[in-house]
Amino acid sequence: MSSIRYDLFGPRFKAEAYQVYARLRAEAPVYRRVSSSGSGATCFITRYDDAVAVLRDHRRFVKDARNTMTPAEQEALPAEPPLLSLLSRHMLNADGTRHTRLRALVNKAFTTRMVEQLQGQIERVAHNLLHAVHAKGSTDLIEAFAFPLPIIVIAELLGVPARDRNRFRAWSNALVAPAPDSARNAQKLAKSRQLMQDFISYLRAIFAARRAQPRDDLISSLLAAEEAGDVLSEDELFSMILLLIVVGHETSVNLIGNGTLALLQHPDAWQQLRATPSLLPSAVEEMLRYDCPVERAPMRYAAEDSEVAGVTIRRGDAVSVVLGSANRDAAQFTAADSFNITRDPNRHLAFGHGVHYCLGAALARLEGRIAIQALLEQTPDLHLAIPADQLRWRTHPIMRGLKRLPVAWTPAP
Repeated sequence: MSSIRYDLFGPRFKAEAYQVYARLRAEAPVYRRVSSSGSGATCFITRYDDAVAVLRDHRRFVKDARNTMTPAEQEALPAEPPLLSLLSRHMLNADGTRHTRLRALVNKAFTTRMVEQLQGQIERVAHNLLHAVHAKGSTDLIEAFAFPLPIIVIAELLGVPARDRNRFRAWSNALVAPAPDSARNAQKLAKSRQLMQDFISYLRAIFAARRAQPRDDLISSLLAAEEAGDVLSEDELFSMILLLIVVGHETSVNLIGNGTLALLQHPDAWQQLRATPSLLPSAVEEMLRYDCPVERAPMRYAAEDSEVAGVTIRRGDAVSVVLGSANRDAAQFTAADSFNITRDPNRHLAFGHGVHYCLGAALARLEGRIAIQALLEQTPDLHLAIPADQLRWRTHPIMRGLKRLPVAWTPAP
């Protein structure tokens, strides 16, 4: 185990992430970082083959930390606050039969057919968003396009009325923001809790309305699955909706933002896509690999002492699979640091691997393809409005996304 301490959270880290991950793959592919208090450790998995092995091993590496504990340790746990339970008791944090049951219920409602039927809606939303700013000749692409597009789509998918979209957007923003430190940001924490309480009250009213009068939307479908005897509790419904908002929103925002940046920094690829739009599916896969929207997979925990790449991971250790690093591993990808929109094969891990493979992968791919196609068609001379080294990344520990993406183009006369 390396005695070198790597900075994976500092203010400069996001801009230098891929250089740091290259060092880790070479020097400490399983990097065990002990917390400053000494009360626990996180093991960062940075090589592709090790990442696949951990993601597939849902017996030794579990999602619910309680499943690493003895019965006595579980008994000693403090009671979980009700709001935290609602925010965390979804299938992404479930193991075994509980995960299988929750996943099966959502699969009944979140079908491939439902996603495919969204294509026309997504195209309409993308067109309208770009039309609203086109005459200006410049915008922040995150604020004006990448952020609102998926939140409008997920709101339509869930059946949220158009009049509530602004409120829904505020709730979604609160959901995907990192939790504030309660000691230093008590006011922000209280505001975040109030927003979540408001959202839960709103959803409770929506559930009641859909039970009384079902519609052709995802909430009605989830309620129908519950009432068919699948024992989906109301708390699980809340958690499921919150999860769908996050996976149906944040991943797509970062895919559109990061993918557009990659294309603008590789103008030959931009022109190649303009000339050959049939390359869009392949290009989206490369965008997902090259600058992964979910930089680190949601946390796993070691259920027993294990060894990965010669490093002992102790029972109870948190395990962070660094998808962004695995996707740049030269042992798996030729010219791994190069952006190649015709890359084949491209077995990236942007959506994870194994039983917890991202439920929203098909929707994110569709939104990414339509968004990039709309930009190619409506802003063919799109370019960065500021030097690339002035761009700033959000400091979210799991997600990888830009704070802003100022761009410009020539408006049509």
